[in-house]
Amino acid sequence: MRQRLATRREPVKEAGIDSERLEKSAMMPRQAHSALLLTMLALAGCSNVKPNPTAPGAIIDPSRQAAGGSILGDDGFAGLFGTQRNKDQGGALGVNAYLWRGALDTLSFMPLVSADPFGGVIITDWYTPAGVSGERFKATAYILGKELRSDGIRVSLFRQVLQGGQWVDTQVSKVTVGEMEDKVLTRARKLREQGQAAG
Repeated sequence: MRQRLATRREPVKEAGIDSERLEKSAMMPRQAHSALLLTMLALAGCSNVKPNPTAPGAIIDPSRQAAGGSILGDDGFAGLFGTQRNKDQGGALGVNAYLWRGALDTLSFMPLVSADPFGGVIITDWYTPAGVSGERFKATAYILGKELRSDGIRVSLFRQVLQGGQWVDTQVSKVTVGEMEDKVLTRARKLREQGQAAG
């Protein structure tokens, strides 16, 4: 065996490779092999993770969830505490999905700055209507709960006018704010009807 190793060292020495170092790396301890194998298996296990097939803006209808339910029953953890889950919540967001989508659709003509589906806050950037100069609007929508109710949405509108080269805040009519909230509610109800008709 030693003679076989000696004959192998000669071509290695001629190639300029340190044969002792090569020998040591070839005799890696079993623990290192095991650690390497476990690491490779762990990484291979990560490669089977599948992406979520649901589109980010999709509305999930609770009536279309897979049959069979949960190990805790249809109400999940809520059933443990004596409360019932409302079937009109419209999805797994932190807020009502129909109100959320209705607010996004209604405010879609304004540039979006921030949208937090779990906190229920949508913030737009300043928007100047076509054909109007010296006036701009901004909106913030708050979805206040998990139920589709008329008091589940609050919209704050901000208006500025250009005076002397400076933007100055001005009042927005409460009627305009109410109309915007009504548009969100109307859109949310329509989305709910479409979801129920499809299911």
